[in-house]
Amino acid sequence: MPNGSLSLPARLCLLAWDPAGSTATDTARVQHLVRAGALTELAQHGLLTDDEGIATPADLDSRTGDAVLDGLLELVRESLPHRWRTWVRLHARVTFDAVREQLVAEGYLRAEKRRVLGVFPSVEYVLAREAVARALREDARQVVEGPQAAGEVSERDAALAALAAAAGLGVPRDSVSGVRGRERITELTRRCASAAPGMRKIVGEVWDAVSDEGARSPVSARG
Repeated sequence: MPNGSLSLPARLCLLAWDPAGSTATDTARVQHLVRAGALTELAQHGLLTDDEGIATPADLDSRTGDAVLDGLLELVRESLPHRWRTWVRLHARVTFDAVREQLVAEGYLRAEKRRVLGVFPSVEYVLAREAVARALREDARQVVEGPQAAGEVSERDAALAALAAAAGLGVPRDSVSGVRGRERITELTRRCASAAPGMRKIVGEVWDAVSDEGARSPVSARG
């Protein structure tokens, strides 16, 4: 995938952005997708582990060096214990806003000041690098539809495609419909769950939470 230095939540944020739209809609579904990506990446790094269904920090000191991921890790450490499904939604906007500002700072998005009704100040976020968003969508489609065996797909790319498919954002619906599409997503989910002990349960819970949100929000989001 292009821009390999981007975190999984940052990639998912860009993937969910519709390059055909001028601006992105700030929806709960996108916020939950981005949070799910952050949880998955922290788990793949071994910094969040599963304790009987509870998202549990591995220790009190480890950091990733990514401000968004470390911010979420600190939030989990300072909060009451919660299940993975709860963390997909709880304060998800905090992670989404942080990722969006990170993408602005790195030049992937552009913040434009506007006035609603000519009076009220507002900020709209637009793609500054549409080619990156288009490439992410095309690569995700190739992961889902392509001939490459799931076991040969990188864990991060498998996670991106599986989570995006669960949310119904960034990948064509036709790609994940039908028996073959569902089987492929199952294979990719297993692949991204192979990074560390306990990951299959973690990814399963996170995937189900995002899928539930996608089912409740069938309309297409531009963000």
